[in-house]
Amino acid sequence: MARIPLGCEAVAGSLTPSKKRDYRVTNRLQEGKRPIYAVVFNFIDSRYFNAFATAGGNRVTVYQCLEGGVIAVLQSYIDEDKDESFYTVSWACNIDGTPFLVAGGLNGIIRVIDTGNEKIYKSLVGHGDSINEIRTQPLKPSLVVSASKDESVRLWNIHTGICILIFAGAGGHRNEVLSVDFHPSDIYRIASCGMDNTVKIWSMKEFWTYVEKSFTWTDLPSKFPTKYVQFPVFIASVHTNYVDCNRWIGDFMLSKSVDNELVLWEPKMKEQSPGEGTVDILQKYPVPECDIWFIKFSCDFHYKAAAVGNREGKIYVWEVQSNPPVLIARLTHAQSKSSIRLTAMSFDGSTILSCCEDGTIWRWDVVASS
Repeated sequence: MARIPLGCEAVAGSLTPSKKRDYRVTNRLQEGKRPIYAVVFNFIDSRYFNAFATAGGNRVTVYQCLEGGVIAVLQSYIDEDKDESFYTVSWACNIDGTPFLVAGGLNGIIRVIDTGNEKIYKSLVGHGDSINEIRTQPLKPSLVVSASKDESVRLWNIHTGICILIFAGAGGHRNEVLSVDFHPSDIYRIASCGMDNTVKIWSMKEFWTYVEKSFTWTDLPSKFPTKYVQFPVFIASVHTNYVDCNRWIGDFMLSKSVDNELVLWEPKMKEQSPGEGTVDILQKYPVPECDIWFIKFSCDFHYKAAAVGNREGKIYVWEVQSNPPVLIARLTHAQSKSSIRLTAMSFDGSTILSCCEDGTIWRWDVVASS
């Protein structure tokens, strides 16, 4: 397991806002009474960069951000099981470019929704418990990964409905997996984290022929030779409690636990001994009152900034790539008091959305500087 060497003191950011950007609330929607756990902009298809989706209860809703703070409802998918509670949703697309939404939650069934006709394209069954996060491979957006309470991560081809790989076993997570992310440029690499307090980095390189085979498979998906990936290439103990969100920032990792901060760190692999290595903790981004689990952050398309909410309805927007870290803005509103489960930053970061425990969606827009 990777250790943190002595003498590597991380640079912590100051909580004094830099006034680099000024945001104001331009809209607030009450979607329903049930908590909304996920909100996500479409970064997969440039035609729909202003579209976003939410997930909460047994509903996935698609909206469009228009000028002047307007939010238009485009469509809504309601699951046949009224007890389903969606925790996560991700944009993806079929191999012909049709926009899809991929949602999962309490029931452990992944719903692939064709947004063209608002119908289920496929239901992916395999996880033995609820699904905490789904992410799409940006370079091949018909591949998604799912992180589950069943202690596994699975790689799926949503076009063919095949479960290609299962990341679990001897070297796998020892508790719920809460978050997972594809590396932005290394197509073989993913990272996952969870309730065993670790972040694990996995490689698909030696299994890539199965990924390719999944696109041309014509037999039943259940007959596909799904492979287990039992050993990660790197295990990091950066946090001492649950790790509920991790995102690649280039080759660095940005992750958070329940201790009021985001941490940027660099995994340093030892090529000869997989799983071994050291961690360089580079920077820390304080987020007060962010001490409950399942609060996740988001970044703009180019990973210049990260926005994270807290349990008091406030949002902290950090410049990720500056040293020392710069707090771009702290967003507060008298009526925003409920825990923010997830934020969504638009392509250029000029709009920030938040989804809350009380069933509300908030929209913040950059105020043009005079």
